[in-house]
Amino acid sequence: MAAAYIAGAEVFFRMTGGMIFYETGKYAVILFLVIGMFYKGSSIKSVPFWIYLLILIPGIVVASQTLSYEVVFRKAVAFNLSGPVCLGVSALYCYYKKITAVQFNFVLLMLLLPLVSNMVYLYLYTPDLGEALMSGTNSNYATSGGYGPNQISTVMGMGALLLCTRLFVIKNRLINIIDLVLFGLMSYRAIVTFSRGGVLTAIICIICFLFILYYKQTPREKSKTVRKLGLISIAAFGIWLFISVATQGLINYRYTNRNAAGELEEDITTGRTELIVTELQGFYYNPVVGVGVGKAKEYREEETGIETASHNEISRLLSEHGLLGLLAILILIFVPLLFWLKFKNNYYFLAFVAFWFLTINHSAMRIALPALVYGLALLYIVDEKKNIIHR
Repeated sequence: MAAAYIAGAEVFFRMTGGMIFYETGKYAVILFLVIGMFYKGSSIKSVPFWIYLLILIPGIVVASQTLSYEVVFRKAVAFNLSGPVCLGVSALYCYYKKITAVQFNFVLLMLLLPLVSNMVYLYLYTPDLGEALMSGTNSNYATSGGYGPNQISTVMGMGALLLCTRLFVIKNRLINIIDLVLFGLMSYRAIVTFSRGGVLTAIICIICFLFILYYKQTPREKSKTVRKLGLISIAAFGIWLFISVATQGLINYRYTNRNAAGELEEDITTGRTELIVTELQGFYYNPVVGVGVGKAKEYREEETGIETASHNEISRLLSEHGLLGLLAILILIFVPLLFWLKFKNNYYFLAFVAFWFLTINHSAMRIALPALVYGLALLYIVDEKKNIIHR
């Protein structure tokens, strides 16, 4: 619960100056989960994730030889490995960890509450939408509270995802009404950032969640789900229509990859493709051990003159860790898949794994949220009724 709360509040703390230092959120999540493992241990079956963490070490050794003298070695390594290490620790703690559905939903509530706080802050401290649209269809810092639109879009997308799923999981009309209102408000804040990654990720994750939920339901429950889905669809359409009118159609241009003049943009990835290509070049020329932790940014600057951090964790792992990075990616993808095929008892599994994978492909691992959510997908949800009968 503590780790979930910090992961949900991390961006809010960053944008309001509430962090001791920039990466406090990731280190706090790691700390809480390590404390949890100290008291409750981790599953003996979590060996693949120990291997994953060990895989990250050779890249540090390579970086000690490849990074230029102008770079502060400690900061470069810490910045690039804090996310992957947070992911590994989250997986270690959660893998095969037994938790009841009630406890699981409470953990998700701890994740949701700071996201709601962040949303309220955005409504209070951002200008009117008409005043904030001076930059055309680009990601908008003004509507994001002066902070990174990509990260705001990501956390608001996660908030919308959690609120949407609560409409199907929680059987209480008053709570459902509150959640539906909050879902509309959260979706609005995600969309008006003009950063598409978090919004599209949330939509895909909601579809994944509903796919599993609908598959497991009885015919009567399926009928209720369809009715609720229809209500949500109407609400979502209304929100989009309102934003479209308020932005004079600019939001439609943004999601159809057009500029403010309505002209089709050539690159739908807003420059991310070039970043990925340079990182894959680093992997191609250094396939065994990679270029070293933190070196991908330098390598990109040397090759293209572009000085920017990676937006894609997959290509960064390949570039900086070589074939070991490829092994790490395979572990992160196939271990959860085998876990799901064996048990299929976590109805959030597909949605959460999709959130992790899609987020690290458009926003890397700049925040702790995708790391923690990946771990939550690996929890073993116990059936309370069967548990009572067994006792």
